[in-house]
Amino acid sequence: MEIIVSLLIGAAAGWLGSIIYKGSGLGLLGNIIVGIIGGPIGFWLLGKLGVTLGGGWIGAILTGAIGAIIILFLFNLIFKKR
Repeated sequence: MEIIVSLLIGAAAGWLGSIIYKGSGLGLLGNIIVGIIGGPIGFWLLGKLGVTLGGGWIGAILTGAIGAIIILFLFNLIFKKR
């Protein structure tokens, strides 16, 4: 059950990150992967800054979205269409 919840939170975070950051889209599966990877990155970054967005689903989705935005920015920076 925890895997399903992680996938749903990752999907929501990746989708939210792709909506906020207007770049090249990665599709549904790409958004899920970016959201799942973005969660720990966002948690680490916000922890270093001393910021917390609360607990529960909303905090996890917002934290994952921040990490997803960072990943999408780096992805578009490296693989920018010319």
